[in-house]
Amino acid sequence: MLIAFLKVVAFVKSGSKKKKITKAERLKQLQEEEEKRQKEEEEARVKHEKEEMERLEIQRTEKEKWRKLEAKQASTLADLDSGNMEKVIQDENVTLYVWANLKKNPRYRSVRFSETQIGFEIPRILATSDIALRLLHTHYDHVTPLRPVPAASQENTSTVTPFVKGEVKSVEAAISKNLQEECKQQENEPHSVHEEETKVMEEQDDTERQTEEPEATKCDLEMKLLSETVSAAQMLLLENACEKPYSFEDPEVDLYQFTTLGGVYHLDILELPPQCKPVKGWMIVEILKEGLQKYVYPPETTEDFEMENAFPPIEVMLKVHENVIFFEDPMVARWDAEGKHWKTDGISNVSYQPEDRLITFSLETFGPVTLIQDAHVNMPYQSWELRPLDVNKVLLTVTTVFTEIQIQIKENLCKLASIKLNNKRHSSALEEKWMSPVSFIIALKEAGLNIFPTGHSHFYVVTNYKLPLVEMKAYRQMALLSSAFAFSWSRWNTECDPKNVVFKVREHLTKEEPSQNPNWNFLMFSGDRAQSLKINESSEAFSKALKEETEFHSTLYHMVKDFASKEAMEKVRLSSCQFIDSVCHLLLSTRLLSYS
Repeated sequence: MLIAFLKVVAFVKSGSKKKKITKAERLKQLQEEEEKRQKEEEEARVKHEKEEMERLEIQRTEKEKWRKLEAKQASTLADLDSGNMEKVIQDENVTLYVWANLKKNPRYRSVRFSETQIGFEIPRILATSDIALRLLHTHYDHVTPLRPVPAASQENTSTVTPFVKGEVKSVEAAISKNLQEECKQQENEPHSVHEEETKVMEEQDDTERQTEEPEATKCDLEMKLLSETVSAAQMLLLENACEKPYSFEDPEVDLYQFTTLGGVYHLDILELPPQCKPVKGWMIVEILKEGLQKYVYPPETTEDFEMENAFPPIEVMLKVHENVIFFEDPMVARWDAEGKHWKTDGISNVSYQPEDRLITFSLETFGPVTLIQDAHVNMPYQSWELRPLDVNKVLLTVTTVFTEIQIQIKENLCKLASIKLNNKRHSSALEEKWMSPVSFIIALKEAGLNIFPTGHSHFYVVTNYKLPLVEMKAYRQMALLSSAFAFSWSRWNTECDPKNVVFKVREHLTKEEPSQNPNWNFLMFSGDRAQSLKINESSEAFSKALKEETEFHSTLYHMVKDFASKEAMEKVRLSSCQFIDSVCHLLLSTRLLSYS
């Protein structure tokens, strides 16, 4: 073991002796290390230079590509024939058309964008001027809200108020006089007269006698006379309101009668800004601090009459938005920035091509313009039907002179099911889109499918006036029963007095389409009394006679229970509150019982 230890010690000593190097070897080693370091630095420098050269080459290539693209700022956007520039930029809500008069050639006076018919016909003076035309079409109307809320016309107020006050006084005197005379007649009337009246009453049909209303009370007489007074006052207001929009002295658009559709077209003539010029590989352009400037056309002052003739109106051609329906030829209105309202003056030669949805008109001065349509073009309705599809799901069909609109209501949502124009199916972007009732009503109005009267609609539409409380109670109970019962329009609703509404009702439990001649029940409802009528749609005259083997009820719910099945009433019981509220909302918004 000692020998082994001595061998190890000897080996270590010999190894330590081998590690010792000479000075020359040390210098040689340092030299090699220095050469290696220099070599690595040189390789890194060469690599860096190569990468930098590649980066600069890429940058130079991109600049050259961009320069060529810019040189290409005029050839690609310019029309091959005229040499003028045009550009169209479009997204979901905005479309921008820009045309620049680069060549100022008087022969080219027709401006068209991207192979469409949208554009302008400009006069010679503009064809030779440094101008640009800009058409910005916003698919929404953000201009009309700038209009201040119109106050009541002083002329109308001064005319109507004395009339109403005078009529009310005369009505009050007439009521008092009529009541006094009626009381005297009843006191002094001989018994023979009463006996004769009794005899006549006995000769009438028993059912007619049971439903005969009691003798008019003081309240009934007052209501009748006052309603006649209010109707006369409303007629005067209607005449004033209808005459105002068509007055040549005041071309302001009555937004109670008309509605804007398809958004706003902002038309501007701009002074052409300085153009880019290539100079020794650089593009130089003068930047104006004040930005784009509007070109005044026609000039604010002209020297003589001949100069005025040099600035004729500009012909404008616009495309009607594809999601908007015009049932009549659209009218054109321009925005008066000073008065903050839409006006129809300064616009002439309006022409509409419904097949191409292209409208052409002449405009004296540029600015925002819009297309308008009568807000009540679909009122009054010709007919309507509310039909259940399933529990908490119904189909509302409203038929007008121009269209048939079908609306589905499910839970707390609504959607447009279908549209028919001239008895042909019409596609719409709103179809198959479920929305809340409020959003749905707004969307339909913006699409031109307005079947929602406002508080002023009765001035512009011949309505079948019903007491609001009666109408509201009817809609609530129709909504409650809508999961199992179908409701429909009846022509007798126009024959009964404003205190009652008449409509058809029947049980409907299947998803199938109704037969051609379904068995309808005719109901009359006054808000606190429901009854089944003996008449049908083909009867010769209206009658309040009760249907055989039926009774009076306080609500529609109790009325239909007389002829409904257990399955139908179970479906009614399963109806959700959200669904009932949505149906009631649509019925109140369309006001089917007053506007059909």
